[in-house]
Amino acid sequence: MNRQIRNIEKTDIPELKKVLDSSELFPSYLLDDMISDYFNKESSTDIWFTTTEQGKPISIGYCAPERLTEGTYNLYAIAVQKENQAKGIGKQMMEYIENLLREKGNRILIVETSGKPEFELTREFYIKCNYIKQAVIPEFYDKNDDKVIFWKKLT
Repeated sequence: MNRQIRNIEKTDIPELKKVLDSSELFPSYLLDDMISDYFNKESSTDIWFTTTEQGKPISIGYCAPERLTEGTYNLYAIAVQKENQAKGIGKQMMEYIENLLREKGNRILIVETSGKPEFELTREFYIKCNYIKQAVIPEFYDKNDDKVIFWKKLT
């Protein structure tokens, strides 16, 4: 298998939408608006990345600086195409973004996810990646849907 993690390119969008549809991270039609600034700004500090296999995107990741902080980023999205899950790709993506942020002098990576039972594996994934559960904000997303915040020091 010829796998590579790299920055997203405009030509990746159709395949990335397939990744989103299979992983059910969020509706794929939202991607165009979410990523438009990334391609339109020369000095964007947002980071959109993907794992490719034989040149075809099989994952998506998105992280951006946390406003009003110094050296803190928030991982807003990470997903692997359903048929490629449980193969270590998510862990490789986390290592990639952590190393990239560390090399650029950033200090902290924050990850937020849902407290719903169907996100239990997601929360376990972050713990396995050595993130510390720092906070739970009750009913943040909706009634009976808490926000769970994980933290990792990069330096």
